[in-house]
Amino acid sequence: MRKAIISPSILDCDKAEWGAALQLALEGGAEWLHFDVMDGHFVPNLSFGPMVVSSLRKKFPDAFFDVHFMVTDPDMWIAPLAEGSKGSAPGLLSFTFHIEATEPKGTTEATIKKIRDHGMRVGLALSPDTPVEAVLPYCHLVDLLLVMTVRPGLGGQAFMPETLSKVERIRKQFPDLDIEVDGGIKPGATVEAAAKAGANVIVSGSGVYMAKDPKKAIADLKQAVNVTLA
Repeated sequence: MRKAIISPSILDCDKAEWGAALQLALEGGAEWLHFDVMDGHFVPNLSFGPMVVSSLRKKFPDAFFDVHFMVTDPDMWIAPLAEGSKGSAPGLLSFTFHIEATEPKGTTEATIKKIRDHGMRVGLALSPDTPVEAVLPYCHLVDLLLVMTVRPGLGGQAFMPETLSKVERIRKQFPDLDIEVDGGIKPGATVEAAAKAGANVIVSGSGVYMAKDPKKAIADLKQAVNVTLA
């Protein structure tokens, strides 16, 4: 059975206080912790890599790390991410990559297998300009499907409600799949619309870390999803 999962993104917290920010999210009831890895090629921005994730893993060995790779070559990061998470309990690491990075090379299914072979959960991401049909053949092979509700790698964008038709389509065909949304999601209208479309995993950066009360923001996001699941 699906459940509400809130995955605060550390991109929008104080970079000098990452450890404290993750602790705050967990104390506030967040189920997952979201990391956005950007390579400056697939998207125009750079963020951080597996070394940062590994350092934080040592501090939070029992937390679920939801790692989203916005990179041109996801395969090169699979082993480093898995290696950096050694010592934590199994099943607490998810590697999400973009269909746009692998499908032109015909390597999507091979990348999925490689992630599984390294003991990680598999997520597949879809950018706003890519038709939903691109991911449908692979939804039965992955644990999570991430529908981007803004264009990846660019800050300050508004939530794109038209992307929710993809969520609806995927939810209809795959009722038990974890469907994640990321981009412009905050307590209120955006999370309610995403939840009604069928998303059960909510990534929120500024919606949590720039809120006056981050713990309440997490609770409000979770409530919005739980109402649709009831």
